[in-house]
Amino acid sequence: MDRMEIISKLPGLNVGIKRSTIVYSHMRDPALLRYYYKVKMLPVIDKLEMSGSSPTDIFIGRFGYPKVFIGPMLPPEHGDTSILNTPERWRSMSIERIVEMRSKLVRGMYPTSVHAVESGRMEEQIMELALAERPSDAEMVFKKKPMIKMETNDEVQPFGPSVPINNFRLYNIKADRSMEKMHLDYDATATTSMKELYQKGLPVSQISKGLSAGLFGLKGKRKFVPTRWSITAVDDTLSKGIREKIKEYDSVDAIYAYYKVALDNRWLIFFMPGNWEYESIEAWYPNTIWNAGGSEISIYSSYEGYKGRKTYAEIGGCYYSARLAVTEKLDGMKRQGRVLILREVHDGYIMPVGVWNVREHVRETLESEPTVLNGIKDVFGFIRQKLEIPPNAWVANSGLLSRIIKQRRIGDYLR
Repeated sequence: MDRMEIISKLPGLNVGIKRSTIVYSHMRDPALLRYYYKVKMLPVIDKLEMSGSSPTDIFIGRFGYPKVFIGPMLPPEHGDTSILNTPERWRSMSIERIVEMRSKLVRGMYPTSVHAVESGRMEEQIMELALAERPSDAEMVFKKKPMIKMETNDEVQPFGPSVPINNFRLYNIKADRSMEKMHLDYDATATTSMKELYQKGLPVSQISKGLSAGLFGLKGKRKFVPTRWSITAVDDTLSKGIREKIKEYDSVDAIYAYYKVALDNRWLIFFMPGNWEYESIEAWYPNTIWNAGGSEISIYSSYEGYKGRKTYAEIGGCYYSARLAVTEKLDGMKRQGRVLILREVHDGYIMPVGVWNVREHVRETLESEPTVLNGIKDVFGFIRQKLEIPPNAWVANSGLLSRIIKQRRIGDYLR
């Protein structure tokens, strides 16, 4: 079940708060933005073949699982295209810039089974791309001219046209040594491989690509993993490991509040004394991805206690991406605590760009200097100061906040 299916079943909380009208330029309209890049790509793909330097990006589909489409992602340009596939480098970019970059990538589609790893030349080349340490020259031959359509999704990064391919050729490819070492270790589980590569400092996006391409796992157990699933699997696996580690630390000694605005998302993150608890709450304004037809703000939340959770988070992959970022920070502090993330998604967030947005901007928020607060009353005061939605609306959707204030009357804090 994907994020849209989950959210459609949630009651949410509609908050009757109207935001002041902001006039954007014409490029803030997602339909016009898509059209602009559609026109820009027309002359590039009006043919049956294309060459360029692949940023070593791949895409594994999920529809029809276990029969899926696998394929490379290739832009019509040569040179160092690595930035197209490194979301860790996109923090300072606007949505328009991200879309401009990613819309260049043409996705090749080749039908296979997720169990057919290393069974044919196309499957082998997908693995070679995932292993590569730098962009590689490549050529794609299409079965037909690509249809111009830009793919956007809240889980994965946007990309350009998709097209069935007859052939794909790679040139001068060189494997990353760390990735290759784990790929050749048939006695290591996929979990072990992910954790070892992360400890060596490889970007999360690169590890996710490796898992998706079937590079890791015990002999006879390897398979392709749909890209959407691999991203969440890596965030979930890595953050679980760090979470168990930080439970050995002492609690944070004060309430730390971190605040950041990025892509018209307002992030407010609290570290509070106590054993590990984690809650992420998202408030989607009208005309945003998950509240496109609404007239009021909708709020959704997901929570876990000390022992974690057994079901998939209601708010989807963003929950696990954010959890990785906050556990990394606590591990660096050698502390544990109660963690609360409040996210206001305003209407400048005109289209989804992937859960990297959550992971990287939570990381960035936690790199800022925190404000030290004295108590829960200060927490509510800080919410009033930084966010448009008042504390009572957040409390109504938060099990963590409700428990913290249970010992006293809620009116003591919300006046």
